[in-house]
Amino acid sequence: MVDIFNLLKESPIVRDAEILSLLQGGNFYYLKIKAYIINDTLLFIKIYLSDTEYDYSFHWQDEEGKLIARWDNAPHHPEIATYPHHYHTPFQIKDSYDITLQDVLDQLKKRIG
Repeated sequence: MVDIFNLLKESPIVRDAEILSLLQGGNFYYLKIKAYIINDTLLFIKIYLSDTEYDYSFHWQDEEGKLIARWDNAPHHPEIATYPHHYHTPFQIKDSYDITLQDVLDQLKKRIG
């Protein structure tokens, strides 16, 4: 979990970050963060990690709250070849892979310059 905070703190595209929720138990944690990106967009990060499970959602939206992209592994698109991993755009759902916060930050950096 410390790595997540360090990634955000050290990323050149993250202006600030706010912890919205943090729950921990003996063998799990749930983390929800709002990251403020340097181009005035927002990245909402949700991660649930336990000994047996890794659920994630990285939701990137513009300043008006409109979806730019979302990567997640919610099991609701079995038609996708990479199920349950998938990628949302405003108009379609695409194949994705088991993505990390570092991967997402790299994608955002490429897209915003």
